[in-house]
Amino acid sequence: MQNFLAQTTVTPGTVLIWVLLGIVALVGIVIFFIMIGVLKLYVQALFSDAKVGMLDLVMMRLRKVPPDLIVINRISAKKAGLDISTDLMEAHYLARGNISRVVAAMIAADKAGIELPWNRATATDLAGRDILDAVQTSVNPKVIDCPSANSGRQTIDAVAKDGIQLRAKCRVTVRTAISRLVGGATEETIIARVGEGIISTIGSAENHKHVLENPDRISKTVLAKGLDSGTAFEILSIDIADIDVGENIGAQLQAAQAEADTKRFQAQAEQRRALAVALEVEYQAEAQKNRALVVLAEAEVPRAVAEALRTGKIGLMDYYRMQNMMADTQMRAGIGGTPQA
Repeated sequence: MQNFLAQTTVTPGTVLIWVLLGIVALVGIVIFFIMIGVLKLYVQALFSDAKVGMLDLVMMRLRKVPPDLIVINRISAKKAGLDISTDLMEAHYLARGNISRVVAAMIAADKAGIELPWNRATATDLAGRDILDAVQTSVNPKVIDCPSANSGRQTIDAVAKDGIQLRAKCRVTVRTAISRLVGGATEETIIARVGEGIISTIGSAENHKHVLENPDRISKTVLAKGLDSGTAFEILSIDIADIDVGENIGAQLQAAQAEADTKRFQAQAEQRRALAVALEVEYQAEAQKNRALVVLAEAEVPRAVAEALRTGKIGLMDYYRMQNMMADTQMRAGIGGTPQA
């Protein structure tokens, strides 16, 4: 044994060979266990006439794509008459799409005779829309209440030209338009447009009785406006579920207007009264001013008389005659009832 070891020399080439052999053995063991893991799926796909290559299944494991998901959906599509390659499914899965719902939607669309290519289905799914629900809605139309229960309102209220309020409820039957699903408006837009159409139709009616006699007038008018344009739905029918008479809005508005006019006229009258009071006070002040001037002027008379007597411009007899004339004037004023100043 010692002689054998002594004769055996370890060279760098020998070490490299042993390392390569170890790596190959390790890779072989990993591949073996992977093969065992995908062998069941390979056999299942093979006997389901939806063959998937063993190498493809192994590569799915390495790309962290669940092979069982791909195989099961491929088998489902194949049994339904659709041939969808595993590469397309892998690409959609890696794009974070929902493979199961896309395949189920394509199967449902194919059975219902609805054209739904793979590209459109995956684009719709990646856009965040539920493609399976859309297909089901296309096959089985859904009914939308207007107004919706989430809005907190029970009716759509509108006022006819005669001032009477009408309260209406309607139900809109729609189905999904697959071709407009990506980028199309949602149910909220349909509800808003239908509500706007109902308000416009009632508001254009000359008399509320005409609307009550023919509720289908609302449905026909609203449906003719093409409210589903730009939405992800196609409106099939608009049915008036209920319509009631509300308040007399016209009378309330007239009463409110009359009250507002009354307050406005009262304010104007009060303004004029305040102006008249101000003018009266101003005139009284002016009269007091004039009286004061008269008093000042009268105070100057004795002084002027005294000055005239002093300078000899009038005589004593002239002064007595003036006094007699003033007394006579006062007597006449007293007899005539004229108030003295």
